Amino acid sequence: MKKKPEAMILTTTLRLLRNAHACTSRYTFLREALGPKYGDDKPINLLAILKTNGLDDALWALQATAQNCDMVARLMAADFAARVLPIWAKKYPKVDRPAKAIKAAKDFARGKITREELAAAGDAARAAAGDAARAAARAAAWAAARAAEKNRQKAIFVSYLLESEGAE
Repeated sequence: MKKKPEAMILTTTLRLLRNAHACTSRYTFLREALGPKYGDDKPINLLAILKTNGLDDALWALQATAQNCDMVARLMAADFAARVLPIWAKKYPKVDRPAKAIKAAKDFARGKITREELAAAGDAARAAAGDAARAAARAAAWAAARAAEKNRQKAIFVSYLLESEGAE
């Protein structure tokens, strides 16, 4: 059974979004959804951004969080990358280095391995993958229906922020 990811409250503010050079139209959309009296420094739960602006804006807002979101961002990226592993395994069944690199990325995010061990795993995966990994990723992107994949990414995003739903 898959272990539930670590959930945490991640927030941003209108000021942090502006300082990170948020897209004007999407920032304006969020600001209007929050209302005219919403303060520049009042915390905004990323789940609120997901509800009002959608997944792309919520993922973008990770770069402007008040909290350190490095672990969550790394774990989500690894989960997104893992989505193409079945395609890789089908095409290259004896090459497991990309899966090991994804596991290493998760282990690094959780503090289980060092940056050097992570780099070694990445080097091994790149040696195995090369152009084939890019081809597999492109194949996965085209093979999966765009809307279905967006919904899956949204579910992954929400799973990492689940505990914060009541903290809007």
